[in-house]
Amino acid sequence: MTHHAEDHFGCCEGSGFPLIGDKFPMMKVKTTHGMINLPGDYKGKWIVLFSHPADFTPVCTTEFVAFEKRREEFDKLNCELIGLSIDQVFSHMKWTEWIRENIKVEIKFPIIADDQGRIAEMLGMIHPGKGSNTVRAVFIIDPEATIRLILFYPQEVGRNMDEIVRVLKALQVVDEKKVAAPANWPNNELIGDHVIIPPPGDEKTAATRKTGGGIVCEDWWFCHKKI
Repeated sequence: MTHHAEDHFGCCEGSGFPLIGDKFPMMKVKTTHGMINLPGDYKGKWIVLFSHPADFTPVCTTEFVAFEKRREEFDKLNCELIGLSIDQVFSHMKWTEWIRENIKVEIKFPIIADDQGRIAEMLGMIHPGKGSNTVRAVFIIDPEATIRLILFYPQEVGRNMDEIVRVLKALQVVDEKKVAAPANWPNNELIGDHVIIPPPGDEKTAATRKTGGGIVCEDWWFCHKKI
């Protein structure tokens, strides 16, 4: 497998792997859909890149089915799914064939073959305390190739796919509306489906903050509105 991530990893030398706000490193990867250039082949799209510990494992199988069952939601959000594990492409292909024949679900997203583990190591997906397989990492990458979210789950606990969809929707809303999303948005315990208006940066602006015109202020620093 050829890839070029080493040549473009200068953004993250301090931490050893890219962090939120970094550009996703350019690399050419072998997948079940052929060779793919990341993130270049997905310019203008959001990406959910996720790792799984190994093929032919029960928890990973449930995750793959869960991701695929939500494909229409991801499509509506202009988002592509990409899997990765430290297995060869032939193993990926046999596993997805098994899922199709036995569970009647066709896995349509590509799966990166990282049989030597070099990509997973670069992206911080291998945690030595949990063995040589990848943990359940999730990277959400925006259309400008910027990493916007990183999640790590242990090998023994499957991911919450609804949360990944939720945070993807939230990121798109905050980008478009220049707001912030509260806890559990759009079902927050205090303000429901409202979004939070950024706090004012000076006293003059703070003094003008008041409830009205679609804005609700709990105080000058805590204002929200419905979108």
